[in-house]
Amino acid sequence: MIPLSKPHFGSEELETIQTVLSSGWVAGAGPKNTEFGKNLARYVGVKYAVPVANCTAALHLSLMALGIKKGDEVLVADYTFPSTAHAVMYAHAKPVFVDVDLNTYNISPDEIPEKISDKTAAIIPVHTFGQPADMNPICKIAKKHGLKIIEDAACALGAKYGNRNVGSFGDAACFSFHARKNITTGEGGAVTTKNKKTADKIRMLSCFGAKNVNKKYTTLSRFVELGYNYKLSDISAAIGIEQLKRIKQIIQKRRMLADFYAKRLSELADITPPFVGAGAVHVYQSYVCVLNKKIDRDKVIHLLKKEGVGTQIGTYSCHVQPVYNSDDICPNSLELFRRSIALPLYYDMVFEDVDYVVNKLERVLDG
Repeated sequence: MIPLSKPHFGSEELETIQTVLSSGWVAGAGPKNTEFGKNLARYVGVKYAVPVANCTAALHLSLMALGIKKGDEVLVADYTFPSTAHAVMYAHAKPVFVDVDLNTYNISPDEIPEKISDKTAAIIPVHTFGQPADMNPICKIAKKHGLKIIEDAACALGAKYGNRNVGSFGDAACFSFHARKNITTGEGGAVTTKNKKTADKIRMLSCFGAKNVNKKYTTLSRFVELGYNYKLSDISAAIGIEQLKRIKQIIQKRRMLADFYAKRLSELADITPPFVGAGAVHVYQSYVCVLNKKIDRDKVIHLLKKEGVGTQIGTYSCHVQPVYNSDDICPNSLELFRRSIALPLYYDMVFEDVDYVVNKLERVLDG
C-alpha cells in the first residue's frame, strides 16, 4: 500500500522528546515554544511567530487580534478546507466566498473587487497545496480598500512568491504542522506577523486572555479578555524545531518527486498535473491534479485504493457546504471540487513509487 501521505521523523525528534520529558516542562508557553517561534519567524522573514495548537486556532486568533468582529465580512478563497471559513464564523463575522483560478487553484484577484462591500474588513488568500497566491494584486486591492490581509499558509511553509516567503505579506499569516504538512508536529500551528502588538495580542488570547502582573512577592495572571486555551505543547514545539532544521531538504525532495510525477503524467490523456505560477516556488504539500470531465473522480479514488494506492479529493468548495448558507457563486471552485484528485507524495517516496502510482492510475483510467 502506498499511502497518500506519511510524516518523516528521524532520531533527532526522538532525542528531543526525551530531553523535554526529562526537563519536566511539557505543557505550552515553555522554552521550546519560545525557541520554535524565534526560529520560525527567522525562516519566514518576519519579526514574530507565535506557536499555537493548530492552524484553525491561528486563523481564529489572527482575526480576533486584527479586530474582526460581529457584522464584518471577510473575503475567503472558496477552494479551501472549511476551517478557513469556520474561523471567520468563530469571530462572529461572515465569510464571503471568492472564486479561484482554474490553473493555480488560488483566489482570483479579478474576482475580489465585486465581492467588496462597506462591511468588508479583511481578506484571506489561501496558498493552496503549497502554491503561492498572486499576492501583488491582492495587496494592492487590500490597500485601496483598507482591508486586513490574513494569509492562510497552512500548506505553504517554504513557498516563495517572487523573492519573498509566503507568510511575510499580510498583517498576519497562519501555518499548519498537521501530519500531512511538509513539516509536522503531529498537530500544531503558528501565526507569523511583522507587528509586535499583533503578536502580543495573539499570544495573550492563546493563553486564556491573561496578562502577567508583577506583585511584590510574586507574579499573578490578570484575565483581561475572553481568551482561549490554544497553546502548543513544548513536546510538539521541540519536534517542530527539529523538523524546521530539515525543511530545505524536505522541500527539495518533494519538488523532485513532483517534477517526476509531471513527466510521467504527461503520458496520460485524462489528467492534468498541477500548474505552477510564474515566479512562484511551489512546495507541494499535496500533489493535486485535475481529471477529465468525463471521468468519475470518486470511482477512480475507489479503484486506486483497491490497487494499493491511497488518494483523496483535492479539497472542498466551501460555498456549497450547508453550514455557510451562502448565496455566493464560485463555478471554478466547484469544478475543482468535483474533478481534483490528490496523489501520494511524501518525503520517503522514491521514483519507483511514483512509477507504481502512475502505472496503476493509467490502468484505472484506461478501464
